[in-house]
Amino acid sequence: MRNLVLEGIKSLKAEVPTIESQHRDWTHFSRRLGEIISRFHGLDAARAESIKDAMRDLVISADDQLREWVGKHYADLPSLPAAKGPIMVHHVPRYLAMRRGNGEEKIALVVFDGLAVDQWIQIRETVINRSQRLMFDENACFAWLPTLTSVSRQALFSGLRPREFADSIESTSQEPAQWTRFWQDHGLRANEVVYRKSIKRTDDLPALEAALTNPAVKVAGLVVDTVDEIIHGAVLGKRGIAAQIASWCESGFVDRLLSMLLDNGFHVYLTADHGNVEAVGIGRANQGVASELRGERVRTYRSEALIAETAAANPGTFRLDVAGLPSNFMALFARGRGAFVPKDDQVVVHGGVSVEELIVPFVKVSYVN
Repeated sequence: MRNLVLEGIKSLKAEVPTIESQHRDWTHFSRRLGEIISRFHGLDAARAESIKDAMRDLVISADDQLREWVGKHYADLPSLPAAKGPIMVHHVPRYLAMRRGNGEEKIALVVFDGLAVDQWIQIRETVINRSQRLMFDENACFAWLPTLTSVSRQALFSGLRPREFADSIESTSQEPAQWTRFWQDHGLRANEVVYRKSIKRTDDLPALEAALTNPAVKVAGLVVDTVDEIIHGAVLGKRGIAAQIASWCESGFVDRLLSMLLDNGFHVYLTADHGNVEAVGIGRANQGVASELRGERVRTYRSEALIAETAAANPGTFRLDVAGLPSNFMALFARGRGAFVPKDDQVVVHGGVSVEELIVPFVKVSYVN
């Protein structure tokens, strides 16, 4: 297995997309990278240690290329047509509305908060081993920058670009209303739309099923928070997270949730609002009174003077003008795999521009015919 992973690392290293690549090259690459990272975390500690440097080289060179590519092409993504599949997370509701127009009358969108592609691969493998009935048609799409829940998940449920929900960009409290409003604009009534979050374990499924068996319900938006919770408590890096995800999957939660939705007549789509990445502390950047929203990989500011001053004082940072953000919402990112935590602390975080944070799974779930 170690040699297979090492071969995979070498072949991917030669295939990292460049600044001239298409967005599809990046989504395709992210899925192959996710497979390799997932297999790497599945190795025993000694074998993983022996190829750790090669793995690190690969992800760092991929992230460097992606940052360059984002600087040149990211601004074009929001307005691309999404008929064949969402290119960014805010395309998802529109794509699902098209699927309903094509006869998929009942649709469930399952959002795994914070799920990186490599963790999706791990969940998929476990679910397939546990249930031979489920199959997955897999793609990937881009999260919104900065890759924070209040920015990217809100875009995902509202179908809007962040500047269109500037008033609520620092909280997710508007999501239920935004999700309902989107579907009302597409001809549904409020009682035909369900939004539920904090779905974490098998105990949560009976109440959810009771809500979804209501014959009026046509569309459901569901947030599964478990992975995000595991990440926020992680002390052993992504390897430790992989072990915790494995035991969560063994509880049968994921296959039971997906089967329950399919059994109730829903067409099921699964995605995430952002991924997560292992990072190393570069020290805490000056928060400033106007920076209300903390991300361990990004700091956001309301004042040009404050962000300029903080950027100048912190050489391990860079600014990126993200088209589609409110004009008074400015992002300062940690460079490379840095994070705004005490120097040299090892953490698993999100908010920044890396392949693992920015490109998320988008999957159609169905039963094997």
